[in-house]
Amino acid sequence: MANKRSLKRVIHLVCEELFAEGIALSLYGTKAQSDSANALLYSIIKMEDEYVRRISHPEPGMPAKTYFKDLREKFSAQVSDIIDQMNG
Repeated sequence: MANKRSLKRVIHLVCEELFAEGIALSLYGTKAQSDSANALLYSIIKMEDEYVRRISHPEPGMPAKTYFKDLREKFSAQVSDIIDQMNG
């Protein structure tokens, strides 16, 4: 398991890249894409905040290795969903 600081850094970097792509989509896309991009930008910010909080306060009673593995899998799935929404 990576330490909490590096995991937070990775989440921040991924969200930063997604946010940059969302800004580009809102600036260079059509009006409909711009509206959906604004919603995506909000969801990216909310997602980053949620996962950083979950790293700082793990669930009691759950083994750390299992908790962080589950957290990474859920984060990857949510990032994939956002990428699919940007492409669609």
